[in-house]
Amino acid sequence: MDIDQAAVFLAGSILTALGFIIIVIAAVVINNIIHRYWKSFGWTFFPAYVQKEEKEVVYEEPKLDKKKVGV
Repeated sequence: MDIDQAAVFLAGSILTALGFIIIVIAAVVINNIIHRYWKSFGWTFFPAYVQKEEKEVVYEEPKLDKKKVGV
């Protein structure tokens, strides 16, 4: 392997890796866009897999009772 072939191999490897990274980033961005704006129609062919809407859980901060310490 001479210098020309090594340079072509190195450049090809770098460009292939960068292309793969760009494809992965694009897939993640598209997935996030679809997830944000996707609204289900409520149609289902498999009722066992239907997700029921969950009620929002509200957590309250515990309150401390202030006891009077006095004379």
